[in-house]
Amino acid sequence: MATSDKETLKPEDDASTQMDRCYENYVVVDIGANLTNKKFGRDLDSVVQRAKDAGVQKIMVTGTSLRASKEALRLTRIYPGTLYSTAGVHPHDAKSWTDSYLEELRTVAASAECVAIGECGLDYNRDFSPPEVQREVFEMQIRLACELRKPLFVHERDAHEDVLGMLGRHGAALPAVVVHCFTGTAEQARRYLDAGAYIGLTGYLCKDKSDTGVRKILEDGVIPLEKLLVETDSPFMFPNTRASKLPVHVKEALTERSLTFLHRYCTFQRNEPCSLPAIVEMIAAFMKKPPEEVALATAFNALKVFGLS
Repeated sequence: MATSDKETLKPEDDASTQMDRCYENYVVVDIGANLTNKKFGRDLDSVVQRAKDAGVQKIMVTGTSLRASKEALRLTRIYPGTLYSTAGVHPHDAKSWTDSYLEELRTVAASAECVAIGECGLDYNRDFSPPEVQREVFEMQIRLACELRKPLFVHERDAHEDVLGMLGRHGAALPAVVVHCFTGTAEQARRYLDAGAYIGLTGYLCKDKSDTGVRKILEDGVIPLEKLLVETDSPFMFPNTRASKLPVHVKEALTERSLTFLHRYCTFQRNEPCSLPAIVEMIAAFMKKPPEEVALATAFNALKVFGLS
């Protein structure tokens, strides 16, 4: 994998020119990494450098609370051109929402380095916040995304119908939607795609063993490349390439280089953005496509959806 970043994609370039430059400068983009997590508190410089060495040239730092959103924005100014941020309140934290949050979140989200609203959405799996509070807070963030015309970075667990219903009420006013860290079924993926959403995949595919889950979705070509994005969700979702149920042809598709970064620096306790190439290679193997094609397509999608420079 080439890691040169001497040339970058420019907003004024047309699509074909940007695609040509992607071929010249092979990049992978991590659209979701929780680098404000305390597990990265001591060595973030090394984490970012390892990511770049692995070919991950751009990383979106996820905002999951007002505090984390402000911290994510601060990090973008320390690593300009490499880190970008999102601003949002996770459904787990919806219960902490106060009257001042919306205006503070708007201020953070209006910054140029902040490229999406979220992580926001609904989670009925754990119910750390009451469902009715989750819906109220999610609705405010959907409206903020519509107002600022920034993509919506959505978290959903066991709330597929409600998320689709709430998004659908906004019709043409809704900006691009990314269903982050998708773990649902083929039917749910199809419905999100029919609604125009993008699908973000993580190392979760290593442990997904269902007959209708992420692996099956990739094998059956449910997600077209032009709607696929990749992410590590660091420090979570460690891609366990040694999982016993991982198909042999997928394990064989992993390159020595990606495995070196993965096994040397990442663990179940702390995944890192440098694991993203291994995730891309596994996705490509399930899709029966060259990893270069998946890397190129997902990087281009990220540049387009989030307006990354």
